[in-house]
This record gives sequence, C-alpha cells and structure tokens, in this order.
Amino acid sequence: MLLPGVGVRYDFTMPDGDRVGIVARRNGDFELVVYDRRDPDRVRHSIRLDEEAAEALAQILGAPRITQRFADLSKEIPGLESARIEVPPASACVGRPLGDTRARTRTGASIVAVVSGEQVAAAPGPDHVLRAGDVLVAIGTGDGLAQLAEIIERG
Repeated sequence: MLLPGVGVRYDFTMPDGDRVGIVARRNGDFELVVYDRRDPDRVRHSIRLDEEAAEALAQILGAPRITQRFADLSKEIPGLESARIEVPPASACVGRPLGDTRARTRTGASIVAVVSGEQVAAAPGPDHVLRAGDVLVAIGTGDGLAQLAEIIERG
C-alpha cells in the first residue's frame, strides 16, 4: 500500500492470525510492526530497523523478493518504473560510496538495492561502496532512471 509522503507499507497475516506490516520509508528506513488483533489500526509492537539490521534481515529473508516487489509496485503506479543498472568496470563510481553519486538528489530516482554477485544489500546507505559488476535496483521516472544510468556509467 502506497503511503503518500511516507513510503510503502506491506501487510500480511500470519497463520496464527497476527497481522504484520513492513513500512519501507522514502528515506530508506524500515519499520516492522505487529498490529493489535482487536483494532487493526493500532500497532501492538514496532521495531525500527537501522540500515545494518534491515540489510541482515533482507539477506536472511531473501532480498530478491523485495526487489521484485518494488518492480511489481512500479507497474501499479503510473509514471513509476524500475530498472537494473550495472556498474561498469570503467565507471568513476567504482570504489566510491553510493552517497558520492548524489543520485537521488540529482535524478529523483531511488536505489532500493545493490546486488553484488549473490549478496543483496537492500536499502543501501550512502556509505555503501560500489564495485564493478554491481547491479543497482532503482525506482523512479523513466527520465530519472536514464539520468541515473548515465551517472553510474560516467561517474
């Protein structure tokens, strides 16, 4: 579910009847919530995940599913697209932190994951160092994604 100005919330019901939600905030933070069974709008438990905890949880649960959900979401929202952008070996971005690209500020596109071989960093922070061959999973407008691809290619 799209939360305008906040991000995206994913809800599901556990076999025991508990309803669980994950809020992926626009700023890259995540929150894991368990709702009250009697009042579905009341949060019973909430855990805010910092970047390291979110990445560890994503690795355990299979971050490729998360990136696929972002791709599916982009099909549901007009004007929003997803892309996979490979970091070429000759890119000036190789060996530099993601934050140095200022990608979101310059393009409006958000990098939601970085795939390095079989490792997936979901919601990578600005300190995440890019390597040749990394694949960035991003969402944004078509123009924003094209600009992001150019930044990654040229640095």
